[in-house]
Amino acid sequence: MEFQVEKLSIQLIEALCPLVGRIKRQDRSLSDQLTRAASSVALNIAESNYSDPGNRRARLFTAAGSANETRAALRVAVAWGYCSPQQAEVSRTLADRIIGMLWKLTH
Repeated sequence: MEFQVEKLSIQLIEALCPLVGRIKRQDRSLSDQLTRAASSVALNIAESNYSDPGNRRARLFTAAGSANETRAALRVAVAWGYCSPQQAEVSRTLADRIIGMLWKLTH
């Protein structure tokens, strides 16, 4: 499951690419925060793969927090009208799936 979630985190970034450009034209700060949060998901998952058990769990919890932040940033972008719910759906679904997988890996 660990490598699957890492692969999904990259797919999330790929799905976010067109949305980030759209959001950036309206709200540079939100775009930057969304980019940083999504990158944090992937990077913390990757770091956890080669960490000792205590640090591994901490990195996975950090990744889960960043995935939730990514999901929240998408909801904010939709609420502001920067993108439609349909445009955000694939990314939101991936974030939900990642959060679920990280929950299983940490509990």
